[in-house]
Amino acid sequence: MPGFTTVAEPVDNTNTLPPAKPGQCYAKVMVPAQYETKEEKVLVREAAEKIDTIPAKYEWVEEKVTITPAQSKLVPVPAVYEEVTEKVEVSPSQRQWITSMGKKALPVSPALLSAAKAGGVPINEAEPGMCFKEYYQPAQYKTEMKEVLVKQAAEKVETIPATYEVVEEKVLVKEASKKIVEVPATYETMTTEVLVEPAKTIWKKGGGVIEKIDNTTGEVMCLVEVPAKYKTIEKQVVKTPATTREEVIPAVYKTVKVEKLVTPPQEKRTPIPAEHKQVALRIKVSDAAFSWVATHEETKPVGEPTGNQICLSEIPAKFETVKKRVVKTPASFVKEEVPAVVETVKVRKLVAKAEEKRTKIPAEFKMVTKRSKVSDERLEWRQVLCETNMTRDVIVRLQEALDKAGYKPGPADGVMGGATLRAVDAFQQDKGLPRGGLTILTLETLGVKI
Repeated sequence: MPGFTTVAEPVDNTNTLPPAKPGQCYAKVMVPAQYETKEEKVLVREAAEKIDTIPAKYEWVEEKVTITPAQSKLVPVPAVYEEVTEKVEVSPSQRQWITSMGKKALPVSPALLSAAKAGGVPINEAEPGMCFKEYYQPAQYKTEMKEVLVKQAAEKVETIPATYEVVEEKVLVKEASKKIVEVPATYETMTTEVLVEPAKTIWKKGGGVIEKIDNTTGEVMCLVEVPAKYKTIEKQVVKTPATTREEVIPAVYKTVKVEKLVTPPQEKRTPIPAEHKQVALRIKVSDAAFSWVATHEETKPVGEPTGNQICLSEIPAKFETVKKRVVKTPASFVKEEVPAVVETVKVRKLVAKAEEKRTKIPAEFKMVTKRSKVSDERLEWRQVLCETNMTRDVIVRLQEALDKAGYKPGPADGVMGGATLRAVDAFQQDKGLPRGGLTILTLETLGVKI
């Protein structure tokens, strides 16, 4: 909207805390935008040309001028007409397939006409007055005798069992083996210190008056070292480790009666012949069929009529006699010549053409000082001093340095009061330093060593 200026939001680069050492504190501070000033050559007026015109010169002379050129004139000759009589076709002749040649015959359906065409009726070559009838012939069958296999050839199989005899044998019931006997371990009790939680560093929110410098920032984080934690416990340690010893178990035998094969089992095969039987079979000779027969031909139809019939009839064309006016002699034109008209007149003739004179005007430049932005305003984590890591001596030296630099921090009493905070903020603004906390960069700029 007119009258309003849009200010860009500062870039926030504070998603993660920076690497730090124990005892260091960091705060979100506002780093101001950076600018640079440079001289630039600017075009004030472009190069151009000055144009002067020299007018043309003329003189008056007498010349014969054609006012109206010679031309041809066309005179129209009207057309001549006469009346004649003519026979005009009002309704053309047409052909139609109907159910019979009677007066009350109905038109044939497209389905019946398609069936007739498929049955061999020459639909496109038929002449008016031709009729065709449909006949049906059922399927034809015949009976034949055929020898059919009733029972396939096979074999009869008989078995002759095996013969055995009983003998005594010494049989191994249980093989010799080895047994592993476990010897348990022995233990003793000892005390020891166990690490419960290792030493670590954690980020904690810092506190202090530094947070009052800028209401939009002031979030202070300090890296604090947490010592390791130990616990004394009793534990059992192995004095003698567990082991095993090997024992041998002898084999066990037994005398038993065993059946031994004398002759193996055998099979006896006897062939059984196949059996056949004579059966009467009904075989189809021809399928059921439909046929169309022309009534004007002497061909004897096969089968029974279905009642379907198609006939081609012709409706003659209708004519009327009309009178009409036709052109006997068409309209035309007669060409007549008209002579040209010439007059003597004074004419202004060009003696010398108009000219132009061009003079070049050089471009003009001017040196202008321009201020351009190098980087945008942004939020960053910077190392700062707060109550967590600040000493009274550092505050005193800070107050002395601010007073020497021309700012008014109040008395050098080692207390970070409102006057000292305002002096720090004013110094940071004037020097273009990050604002929002007493940063290490601010102390280094003032020459205060920690």
